[in-house]
Amino acid sequence: MQMQTLTSTQADDVRGALLAAEKRTGLRFAAYVGPAIGPRRHFSERLHAALGEEADRAVLVFVDQRARGLEIVTGPRARERVSDADCRLAAMSMAAVLGVGDLVGGIVAGVWLLADQVSRHG
Repeated sequence: MQMQTLTSTQADDVRGALLAAEKRTGLRFAAYVGPAIGPRRHFSERLHAALGEEADRAVLVFVDQRARGLEIVTGPRARERVSDADCRLAAMSMAAVLGVGDLVGGIVAGVWLLADQVSRHG
């Protein structure tokens, strides 16, 4: 997790949400906050791949607040439990919260929504 723009308390809140989602779902959750280097989707996919062996069952949430960018990348095993529709719903929820300037709240809301959807799908 890269948290340059967050205070240590905010970063702890995001880490807590990521860990809770992992425990609830068995998937690996990760977040990156900051600018993309190059095209946003390609950069997000490279970050996801950098999770190594865990990438297969991982969900990466990428937020570039300055450029108003948001990406959710899932590995093949994670995609079996997190649909594109789930990701779109989480992204819309996150965008609404991020739009009012609540970075941490947006990330936490998206992670919890994704974890909830995974839990519902089994």
